[in-house]
Amino acid sequence: MSVTSILVGLIFILNMFLATIVIFLERKDAGATWAWILVLFFVPGVGFLTYLLFGQSLSRKKLFQWDEQKKVGIAQQISGQLFDIGTGRFAYRNDVERNHQDLIYMHLRNNDAVLTQDNHVDIFTDGNEKFKSLFTDIRNATDHIHLQYYILKRDQIGKKLLAALIEKAKEGVKVRVLYDDLGSRRMTKRFFKELRLAGGEVEAFFPSWFPLMNLRMNFRNHRKLAIIDGKIGYVGGFNVGDEYLGMNPRFGYWRDTHLRIIGSAVQSIQTRFILDWNQASHRYNIHYSSSLFPITDSDGDVGIQVVTSGPDSEWEQIKNGYIKMITSAKKSIWIQTPYFIPDTSLLDALRIAALSGVDVRIMVPNKPDHMFVYWATYSYIGEMLKAGAKVYIYDNGFIHAKTITVDDEISSVGTANIDYRSFRLNFEVNAFIYDKNISHQLTKSFLDDMQLSWEMTEDIYQKRSIIIRFKESVSRLLSPIL
Repeated sequence: MSVTSILVGLIFILNMFLATIVIFLERKDAGATWAWILVLFFVPGVGFLTYLLFGQSLSRKKLFQWDEQKKVGIAQQISGQLFDIGTGRFAYRNDVERNHQDLIYMHLRNNDAVLTQDNHVDIFTDGNEKFKSLFTDIRNATDHIHLQYYILKRDQIGKKLLAALIEKAKEGVKVRVLYDDLGSRRMTKRFFKELRLAGGEVEAFFPSWFPLMNLRMNFRNHRKLAIIDGKIGYVGGFNVGDEYLGMNPRFGYWRDTHLRIIGSAVQSIQTRFILDWNQASHRYNIHYSSSLFPITDSDGDVGIQVVTSGPDSEWEQIKNGYIKMITSAKKSIWIQTPYFIPDTSLLDALRIAALSGVDVRIMVPNKPDHMFVYWATYSYIGEMLKAGAKVYIYDNGFIHAKTITVDDEISSVGTANIDYRSFRLNFEVNAFIYDKNISHQLTKSFLDDMQLSWEMTEDIYQKRSIIIRFKESVSRLLSPIL
């Protein structure tokens, strides 16, 4: 027997052993299991190393020990609302909240997502307007500034933000910045040196102990939050980088959706930041203080639940919220997302809605930022076209918005894309909104974006080339691990 034959045999045996390990580690998700086994056998050795870096599941207890802090500032509201809804005593502000009490109850029970009803909401779809508002709020801060971003860059807007934070820290305002270590992989500790010297605190989420080597690489904090004095909160799709202002020629104009909230929902946003910060920081843990949760006077009347999800969750809360919204639809479901890679449950819900005559519209970008994700998106778009959905390809730059509006009365805006990664691997946050006026505004934005898009029809889709069909097939096969 030749040496080559022996090596081939050993590699085959090793791959069988490693495949068995993968099967046991991924036994909860058959799609991901088969995708990883495919990678393992096509690229022996390298495939398992890739799995260690990107695919392995980790124990929730090993990842997070936040139980004692989970209900900071809102424990009584949670128990009170559960009791009132369960006994029919809850004081709904309008018919929209009343008609969707099952969605409200689900988020409250499974995610501790308190329904707040006194919120004022501003919607930003342009990066320049969003950052103009944020910088104004930072300048007016008197107690604390909490910022959390998946991507934080050392470019023009990043330096401008740093300068504003340093100025406030020197004034005595408590400044805390949390960024994801992988999303902000070009960030350096030296960038924040002056901010730290001024009294600011900076932490990285799941940092790498060695360059390019992080066994928690696949579990990233994709949230984008800002809290000013516990009274103003931001949540949505904009990160911190020049491309989000439309300054990157590769993407052109950057179309996103972000919310500025004044009202009791800010307490939920603050709580989320504290939990993430305390997990990342081993030196400057935040403890409950009344200054973090001030009583706010808001003239708003928008109902909001701030819902989070991640690999630390038993349930896929945001995805379940999407499905519940979709199955409740009577007239319309309008979705904007940069990636459309739904799992079977969400895809079935959307197809059933479209086949039932619901006006299902999906808008995705014409420019890819991740090639495999781009072609997988087009694969699933084809299925929705067959079911009768309308698909629009945004052609005015890059659309990064993560929004769903149902029946022009309830909506969701946040950080979660419609893909496996957002549902199962990333730490995400969305605002579920029960308000016709906000839904009208999001619907109007969708209609405006339609003027800057072209419609993908089933006839156009069927005329795609063999090469594109091949790309779609391969990408779809890998979609559970993208």
